[in-house]
Amino acid sequence: MPLRVERLGCGGFFAGSRLKRDFTLAKCYVPYLFSIRRRALTQMSKIEWTDVTWNPVAGCTVATAGCTNCYAMRMAARLEAMGTEKYKGLTRKSGDRYVWTGKVFQDEKALAAPLTWKKHRTVFVNSMSDLFHPAVETSFIAKVWAVMSATPQHTYQVLTKRPDRMRDVLSSGPNFPILPNVWVGTSVEDDAVLNRIDDLRLTPASVRFISFEPLIGSVAEADLTGIDWAIVGGESGPRARPMSEDWVSEIEELCREADAAFFFKQWGGRNKKAAGRTLNGRTYDEMPRAHASSAPMSLPS
Repeated sequence: MPLRVERLGCGGFFAGSRLKRDFTLAKCYVPYLFSIRRRALTQMSKIEWTDVTWNPVAGCTVATAGCTNCYAMRMAARLEAMGTEKYKGLTRKSGDRYVWTGKVFQDEKALAAPLTWKKHRTVFVNSMSDLFHPAVETSFIAKVWAVMSATPQHTYQVLTKRPDRMRDVLSSGPNFPILPNVWVGTSVEDDAVLNRIDDLRLTPASVRFISFEPLIGSVAEADLTGIDWAIVGGESGPRARPMSEDWVSEIEELCREADAAFFFKQWGGRNKKAAGRTLNGRTYDEMPRAHASSAPMSLPS
């Protein structure tokens, strides 16, 4: 059934038969009144490259070495201890740390939040999960996509460690049109996962970006053809692994060669504030140029 997102006098939103602005997404249906009272479902972010986080999904699974010290595992454990039902059972104690259990929670009530924001926001989607985790239903991803389509005043940043699934889902049909306000990206922590960039390149998107964070190894062999933006950051927290300045400089050079924007987020470490975020005596806060649309690219020969 096509989707309509419509404002109601009661302060909620209803999903029915036609998408706002006459934009149709086949077979996508959000089945009930959205509550706007749950303001805790989103929060203003201290992340330097975004304004606010939006978490319609919570929970994940460790994928590769970059996940080892994931801040979201620690945060989810704290939220569960505080009695936040959404995070119940998402982590377990392993030695002296908390790790993901693999359980994922699809939060229908969180879907409405961006519909209530009138002024532009840059939105990091799922800072506490991965929208393309295999346990997230494609039908739920379509609901997220419909909300992003209905709120063109916002810019959405979707970051995944599973770009192969993102490529397949976003290539699967009319529920997933290329949206000019949605940027899609993948995380690359070292050269063991450079293949993720190929999957990202094959993903239909208006803007493609890579988060080289936590950067725990050289990625000098990365091909940034077709990539619009690179974020670089060292790992932070009590178990932070060191990042070499040479690795950062390699990525900046790759960005210049590929005409990609370069954003240096942080050096990281146990005290990331003290370590700062200057490189070569300055900060780098470049953002990608907007594109009308971009079909999947062919892999370089």
